[in-house]
Amino acid sequence: MDFRLTSEQRMIQESARRMVERDIQPVLDAHDPDRPLPKEVMRKLLEVCARQGLTSARVPEAAGGAGLPLLSYGLMFEQLPPVMGFAVVAHEATAARIALESAPEQRERLLPDIIAARKIACTGSTEPDAGSDHRGIRTRARIDGETIVVDGRKMWITNASICDVINITASLGQAGDGANRMVRLVADREESPFETSKTPCLGLCQGHLGEVLFAECRVPRRNMLGREGDAARVLTLTWLANRPLFGLMATNMAQRALDAAVKYAGDRSQFGRPIGSYQLVQELLADIAAAVTTSRLVCYYALDAIDSGDRANGVSAMAKRHAIAACQRAISMAMEVHGAMGISRELGLEQLYRDCRMLPIPDGTNQILALIEGRELTGVSAVRL
Repeated sequence: MDFRLTSEQRMIQESARRMVERDIQPVLDAHDPDRPLPKEVMRKLLEVCARQGLTSARVPEAAGGAGLPLLSYGLMFEQLPPVMGFAVVAHEATAARIALESAPEQRERLLPDIIAARKIACTGSTEPDAGSDHRGIRTRARIDGETIVVDGRKMWITNASICDVINITASLGQAGDGANRMVRLVADREESPFETSKTPCLGLCQGHLGEVLFAECRVPRRNMLGREGDAARVLTLTWLANRPLFGLMATNMAQRALDAAVKYAGDRSQFGRPIGSYQLVQELLADIAAAVTTSRLVCYYALDAIDSGDRANGVSAMAKRHAIAACQRAISMAMEVHGAMGISRELGLEQLYRDCRMLPIPDGTNQILALIEGRELTGVSAVRL
């Protein structure tokens, strides 16, 4: 087993790192870290990512996408600033969901603007009464001739407040056996107007988490994707890769915290010598480094397992749950190394702390992920009879 990256993998990783340093981080730094980026600024940043294939990583080349191995996608994704990673994963996963089991005509019509980031995309699944149990979705879809009328509310949707296109999971009602007849629809805001609002949050404040309201929203019937009943499976397929990507987002933050802590431990002196020479500070640094390394490796492993065609439900859940928990703790320890400076806004560690706390929520909370791992280990689901 070779844990070393190939020369090609190192090249794409370095290319993404240079892209961030040159084209993304300066733009983020030029805007208020506590206010959402203007829509056009975010769209331009997504265009930068599109040139690297990051807006269509999972879309096959035949459909106009990058068709990247997920491990390659993860190597690039890890380099993105957290708020950018949050926007990219929502946008790119929407493109992947549109590509999955859709008609060629739909791909040709809907995907090019998303892939090129001419339009900002998101997916609307979570509702006030349906989060982890996406089969409980209540947003209604009613077929009316050549249109589908959508009524309902989606919340906690990344990119919602600035989206041009939203992939909606909705219900046509109950089947004879009581099952929810879930369908997937794509609503373009220009032809199917809907309302959105921004949700203020603890972290990732330059992003655009929000709510969407559909009130008699008329979506062309030609925008209904796949077949009735495939929505849950398509969501699950994309969540498998999303979860280690969120883990790598946390790893990015913890790596930055580690770099800052190591530097500070060498610069700061107390009792006549650098604090990095004291055993307890060295223990903090060692624990932070272990958190970063183990998190990175389990996320890479999960992405590679998906690439290899393995059943990756358990390791995907493990990657997100372990990485985010470990990296939250790592950032906290880095703040301890810095003492009073660690809690200052000047240093930026408190922003990493707030941003990382946002990550356990999307695509499965820690508790749901633990149940997925348990199901994969025992063969018994804790929530489905």
